[in-house]
Amino acid sequence: MRKRVIFITGASGEIGYELIRNLAADSNNHLLTFDLHELPEKVRPLVDHHIVSDLLNENELTRIVSEYEIDAIFHLAALLSTRAEITPELAHRVNVEGTLTLLRLAAEQSQWRGESIQFIFPSSIAVYGMPDLESKRIYQRVREFEWNQPRTMYGCNKLYCEMLGNYFSRHYRQLAASQPTPIDFRGVRFPGLVSAATLPSGGTSDYGPEMLHAAARGEAYPCFVREDTRIPFMVMPDAVHALLGLAAAPQEALSRRVYNVTSFSLSAEQFADRVRRAFPDAEITFAPDLKRQSIVDSWPADIDDSAARIDWQWQPAYDLGRAFEEYLAPRIRERYR
Repeated sequence: MRKRVIFITGASGEIGYELIRNLAADSNNHLLTFDLHELPEKVRPLVDHHIVSDLLNENELTRIVSEYEIDAIFHLAALLSTRAEITPELAHRVNVEGTLTLLRLAAEQSQWRGESIQFIFPSSIAVYGMPDLESKRIYQRVREFEWNQPRTMYGCNKLYCEMLGNYFSRHYRQLAASQPTPIDFRGVRFPGLVSAATLPSGGTSDYGPEMLHAAARGEAYPCFVREDTRIPFMVMPDAVHALLGLAAAPQEALSRRVYNVTSFSLSAEQFADRVRRAFPDAEITFAPDLKRQSIVDSWPADIDDSAARIDWQWQPAYDLGRAFEEYLAPRIRERYR
């Protein structure tokens, strides 16, 4: 008999570390994880089995289906924004084709079981594309359906995968004689994420966490965006809280498949000021990389997450003050002692 599991791809990344710890707190959850890399040592004992493989290895994914019965999929694996711009064709293969393979897998599992398999998908602020700084100034809090003209491969990939998720949930095989059991796709559009537990991994919004970690190591940090650059942020515990909160919400309460979530918005200079309060010797300068700057300029200064707050009572635990004073500064300081 196949073992029932929650399947987590990209489990060795920033979100995976916190997600595993939270899911493993419930002894009824059995976790099957998947990544190109081994899991961090601290979370290895918390999972039933970890597979080191490529998301594009369809034979491996087929083997997983033959050995496990999947209750839910948390699809975290992705090629992030900066690397996706360097290798856009590979990004499309990983971010789109890999996701499509997993959506088909979820559809097959839903059909076999006669009940919808949950597919939880972290999306991104990168799906937005503001045409100029004046638009960014005027439209302060962007809703899910506004400005969906991404200017990066990563943003295009994420937006298309949201649409694929909607298709597999509502219209998959719509011309078939008998209608298949749909999957239950749910997506969260994250702002910039900041973690004290893991190192930044090359995202275009990572100038914030890079400032913090450099300051804690006593290293100078040349920030690659202007001082006045503003985007929303969220700390990692709240990101995981959002994924789990959306996963737990009753389907009838949801008005859409994909939701904005956020916590606080601040400029790069304000972020640097917070870092200097925590690390008075921090050396932070601003040396904008014009190409990366143009990408961040296309993202909204803030996003409207009122739908998530209404539909499934989303509420971040960490505002700006608490994020720095109770989570980021003390934990990152401890990391480098």
